[in-house]
Amino acid sequence: MDKRNHFELDTKEKTAEDIAQDAIDNPDLLPEILEGITSKNSQVKFKSAKALSLISEKNPQKLYPHFDFFITLLDNDNNILKWNAQDVIANLTSVDTERKFDQIFEKFYGALNEGSLVTAAHVVENSGKIARAKPAFEDRITSHLLKIEEAPVPTPECTEILVGKSLIAFDEYFDQIRDKSGVISFAKKQLKGSRKATRTKAEKFLKKHNPLKPI
Repeated sequence: MDKRNHFELDTKEKTAEDIAQDAIDNPDLLPEILEGITSKNSQVKFKSAKALSLISEKNPQKLYPHFDFFITLLDNDNNILKWNAQDVIANLTSVDTERKFDQIFEKFYGALNEGSLVTAAHVVENSGKIARAKPAFEDRITSHLLKIEEAPVPTPECTEILVGKSLIAFDEYFDQIRDKSGVISFAKKQLKGSRKATRTKAEKFLKKHNPLKPI
C-alpha cells in the first residue's frame, strides 16, 4: 500500500467519513481502501471497512465493479469484515445490472443459520432494502423472514430481537408483499411475545398495515 494513503487511513485526523468522501471524489483512492481491509493494523482494517460501507450507501455505483471482492468477505473469519460485507452487498443490489446478487441469494440468506445473532441481524436488517432493489426475490425473502423464529440463535431473547427486526423489514416493503395475510398473522403472533420492545413493534406494525381489524 502506498505510504501516503496508508498514513491517511492510519491517522486519527482522517475519519472513515472523510476517507469515503475522498474516494467518491477521487475513485483512484479506492484500491488503497480495498487493500486496507487486509492490513494487519486494526485501525486501518476497520476504518477501511467502514469507509467502504459508507461509499456503498452514498454512491454504490463506485463500488459495484468490486462486488466479487465483497462476496469473498462473506466467508472471512473476522466477523466485523463479514458484517460490513453483508451491508455493502445489500447496498449494491440497487445497481446490480449483472445480477451478481441473484447468484449468491442462498449463500447470503444462509447466514441466518450460522448461529450468530449479529450475522443474522445484518441479513434481516438489509432485507427490506434488498426486496426493494430485487422485487423478483420478494417471495423468497418474505419466506425466510416468516421462518425467522427457526434461526438457531443462542437464546429466546435473540429470537425475539430478530422477530422485531423482521417486522421493521416487512414494513419497508409491505406494499410489494404478496403473502400479506401471512405477514399479518406473523405480526399478530408477536403480540404474545415475552419481549416488550418486540410486542411494541408488532402493535405499531398492525396499526399501520391492518388498521381496520382490532389488535
